[in-house]
Amino acid sequence: MEHPGLSTSMRRILLLISCLILAVGICGGPLMMRLYYVEGGSRIWLSSWLQTGGWPLTLIPLATLYYYRRKTEGSNAKFYLMTPRIFIASFVIGVATGLDDFLYSWGGSKLPVSTSSLLLAAQLAFTAVGAFFIVKLKLSPFSINAVVLLTVGAVLLGIRSNGDRPEGVTSKEYVIGFMMTLLAAALYGVILPCIELTYMKAKQAITATLVLEIQMIMSFAATAFCTVGMIVNKDFQAMSREAKQFNLGEARYYTVVVCTAAIWECFFVGIIGVIYCSSSLMSGVMIAVLLPVTEVLAVIFFKENFSGEKGLALFLSLWGFVSYFYGEFRQTKKEKNKSPEAEMTTHTESV
Repeated sequence: MEHPGLSTSMRRILLLISCLILAVGICGGPLMMRLYYVEGGSRIWLSSWLQTGGWPLTLIPLATLYYYRRKTEGSNAKFYLMTPRIFIASFVIGVATGLDDFLYSWGGSKLPVSTSSLLLAAQLAFTAVGAFFIVKLKLSPFSINAVVLLTVGAVLLGIRSNGDRPEGVTSKEYVIGFMMTLLAAALYGVILPCIELTYMKAKQAITATLVLEIQMIMSFAATAFCTVGMIVNKDFQAMSREAKQFNLGEARYYTVVVCTAAIWECFFVGIIGVIYCSSSLMSGVMIAVLLPVTEVLAVIFFKENFSGEKGLALFLSLWGFVSYFYGEFRQTKKEKNKSPEAEMTTHTESV
């Protein structure tokens, strides 16, 4: 993807910052969601809403960027850069994200973090396939190997699906939660290439401001979708009652709710930043590569059981990551070696 006016070094810095923000979201988001359920929370639509409910925080960097544009461009500075076409695309993707949030929250209410995180690692496989069909991304043998390994890891977890069933969760609920989480991974594997396709078809310069505007509309649409679910399910009326019965106390209930929304917003802002600076497949890799950190944190904070099946699935996932990155490294090296040759050929022809 081309970035007019954005140097390679600046793109790398933005990519690093996006990866760090994404790391906060992908490691902290699942843990906060599980904390809500473990300590007495039970509203699935509320949990879904919290994943994108922090969208107003995006207004802070947008306001800062607008102030900067006003300073440099004067009265000619546009208040917003998004066209109606991009708005519609972002809104539709946002509604799909809202559905994905619900699927993930449902699964997260029935599965330990370590299991749900391993299942979400399969999202890289779905993203690779989605990127192949939607944005015509070329898959190397190493990428295909990574897809196969991650898929096998998810299947391996499904063979002994009841081994780490949380207390109070029936076998049927566990299986449904397992399938819901896998569906969430599959759907998000389609959403990420769709975001990249939106950038490709934008017919305007893709700037940091436009990227944040797209993210804000997506999160707003997802939140609106989940708000409808909350209204139908009467979650707003139930919140005060749930807060009083929360194991950590009423004040900490609202603290958990606010922090969950803020941390999940880091996830979504980081995701679009990585796609902007690299690709949808790279964002999928980043989600999956942070898996071991989430795994370790889940075992530490929630004393979750780490069975042999999970260990083997984790090994296969890490093998998949290494395979993907090695393939990317070889491809980059190949392109660098070709560049001097191309320059010499061009120079010879011009002479």
